[in-house]
Amino acid sequence: MAKKLTSVLGIDIGSQKIKVAEVRAQGKDAVVSALGMIDTPSGAVDHTGVYNSDAVGTALKQAITESGASVSSAVVSIAGQASVLVRTLEVPRMNPAELKEHMQWEINRNIPFAESTVVSDFKPLADEDPNSTNMDVVMAISPQSAIDTIVDCVKKAGKTAAVIDVEPLSIARSITQSYGDEYRDQTVCVVEMGHKTTSINIYRNGKLLMPRQIPIGGEMFTKAISDSMQISIEEAEQMKVASAEIPENAADTLAPADPFGTPTQGFQPYNPFADDSAPSPFAEGEPGAPGPDAAPAAPAPVPAPSGGNVALYNAFAPILEEFVAEVRRSIDYYRSRGGDINRIVLAGGASRLKGLASFLSKSLGLECDNYDPLRRLNITAKKLAPGMLEEHRQEFLVAVGNGLHILFD
Repeated sequence: MAKKLTSVLGIDIGSQKIKVAEVRAQGKDAVVSALGMIDTPSGAVDHTGVYNSDAVGTALKQAITESGASVSSAVVSIAGQASVLVRTLEVPRMNPAELKEHMQWEINRNIPFAESTVVSDFKPLADEDPNSTNMDVVMAISPQSAIDTIVDCVKKAGKTAAVIDVEPLSIARSITQSYGDEYRDQTVCVVEMGHKTTSINIYRNGKLLMPRQIPIGGEMFTKAISDSMQISIEEAEQMKVASAEIPENAADTLAPADPFGTPTQGFQPYNPFADDSAPSPFAEGEPGAPGPDAAPAAPAPVPAPSGGNVALYNAFAPILEEFVAEVRRSIDYYRSRGGDINRIVLAGGASRLKGLASFLSKSLGLECDNYDPLRRLNITAKKLAPGMLEEHRQEFLVAVGNGLHILFD
């Protein structure tokens, strides 16, 4: 039996930033002994996966060196719509041997990739009702080439990829460690806003109930500002970070969106599993551009509320409206299956948009918390960049969750 790791480097390779978190076990608790972040090389990673392992490996090595991390083993998550598929399934209760055979059948019939050689795994989820005749299982499928690329990135950075994980399970560990008591017996919708995509995952007591990813991220807000104000992407990004704000009463004035209507910015959510028995945010028939029978596009927002930079708010308001509609669709779909949501939890770099948590809360009628993945963790990192914890702590959700693998698996 392999020796259980007691310290590990959690790695999160994003399309805009690469994050690392060195985590060490201290009894039932965890110590974060190093944190690092670096810009992802331009063009090396997009919403589908890693394209340039040489560039990513070099940047990752620099981030590790600058952070002061010293452990050799790493847990790295694989992400991207062409790199991994994660799905939760409800299956009849069965013993481990029966489950293994059944899940192989599920995996074979649901492979969504053109590449024939895939790596797959599954994990039974904790039972809330041990007397239930069914059980929940999370399944992950990835092309072998995508796994090889991630392993190569870590190797080029001088580390060993001990575990390849998926982001929804990394987030589950973080929730359990940092918010387990506060969110006990609550169903939470974790909205992690990245640069190119946003993950919308629903959990209860650390158990993944529904994963989803949408192709809306901070980049779309930046591009909307750039297009509206006729400035460069770089200038728009700086303006967004420094000045963008959602006015306090914006939820009262933004035009309501149809949660099941056609997105105004054409895209196709990547999930090949559609269920026609209820309105689904995963429907395969959702077009990239409205067809002749499609619902009309959501109306343009009404004039911006007073306060703040009105022109700047108006520039990204249509994307904000679309984003909220997608979160609403996910929540409504989950509710249509008999579940309910107690609160929203907001994380990721793009979630730093001022006023976003309050806006989501008012728009969706749910409490919304800004997530702190370092909560209840002992931070002993010595080589922190100035302002990192104050400005970027929400961005370490996946990296820290990967590091917490040592306490949970």
